Amino acid sequence: MNASTPLIHVHDFHMHFGQKKVIEGLSFDVERGETFGFLGSNGSGKTTTIRALLGIYRPTAGTLEINGKVFNDDFGSRLGYLPEERGLYKKESVRDVMAYFGRLKGLSRADALNFSQQYLKRVDLTDKANVRVDKLSGGEQQKIQLGVTIMNEPELLILDEPTKGFDPVNRRLLMDIIEERKDAGATVMMVTHQMEEVERLCDRIILLKDGKAHAYGTIDEVQKQFGGRTIRVKYAGSLPDSPHYKITKLENNYAELSVADAVDEAQVLKELVMAGVAVRGFEATRRSLDDIFIQVYGEDAAGPSRSAAGKVA
Repeated sequence: MNASTPLIHVHDFHMHFGQKKVIEGLSFDVERGETFGFLGSNGSGKTTTIRALLGIYRPTAGTLEINGKVFNDDFGSRLGYLPEERGLYKKESVRDVMAYFGRLKGLSRADALNFSQQYLKRVDLTDKANVRVDKLSGGEQQKIQLGVTIMNEPELLILDEPTKGFDPVNRRLLMDIIEERKDAGATVMMVTHQMEEVERLCDRIILLKDGKAHAYGTIDEVQKQFGGRTIRVKYAGSLPDSPHYKITKLENNYAELSVADAVDEAQVLKELVMAGVAVRGFEATRRSLDDIFIQVYGEDAAGPSRSAAGKVA
């Protein structure tokens, strides 16, 4: 397969369940070596697309290919898939479960156990090696699930909410591991509602809504498509009302102001100073992905996946 050929190619994909149209004319590519953000609110068709791509569903119409072909077992050993639902054997020990999946992925038992030992040390779970999976917290099980997903160093990683349920420290650890796999040459397709993960990891993104692409391209291209800028202000005092900006985030001595492209940011700064605001920090950037996500999905964006991450026990 030519190295310039996209690793994932989806063209004019339609998926109907009876009279219900879940996907309508969806097209996108995932290039080799990139991290691709597959974004959307609950019910937008993300999981349906992944399942059709992996041959679990048969598409109503369209083309879905991995490495130039409809998915088959020949590519299975080069794929790592982390579903949102965990798929571990709950009554077995962590060590045995990881060794079992390693054997399924083509590793020797010795290699699988060696990887497991190193990985458990990396994610601070060495003391859990002989503990039954069902005795672990949800976050700990998610760490094990990710370890099983990457243990054969797959060429393609498809990750559905890989850091769901993690506190900020563990989320950063898992993001580091994902980034390492990309640096090693893996292609990553990632479903997430955490926009900081998207901004850190993703080269390009697609925003799926009602089974159609609502935006598609690099982060910069998507931000330009939706227009506007965000001004981040650290200050003391009270922010005045103004026709030149809208306050989209307000915390203790910090605010984010949404401004149109036509508004001069210097004028906004002058307006704040003239109103007696002590400006201690002032930064203008493109409109945030959080703002764009909320604009596209509205109330649908405020699901449990976008709530604060829980702690990992």
